[in-house]
Amino acid sequence: MNIWLLVAIIVLVLGLIIGNILLLKQSAKQTLPKPKNDNNASYDRFEDKDD
Repeated sequence: MNIWLLVAIIVLVLGLIIGNILLLKQSAKQTLPKPKNDNNASYDRFEDKDD
């Protein structure tokens, strides 16, 4: 196997791994927005009443 092909594959794999780690670190800093209303209210409306 050509040495340059092997080096390219190793660099690609390391780039994917490092990129995913950096994305995880960045997404851990972000906060989720607080819900403004009850999101479960619409589900209660469609529940079957088998009483």
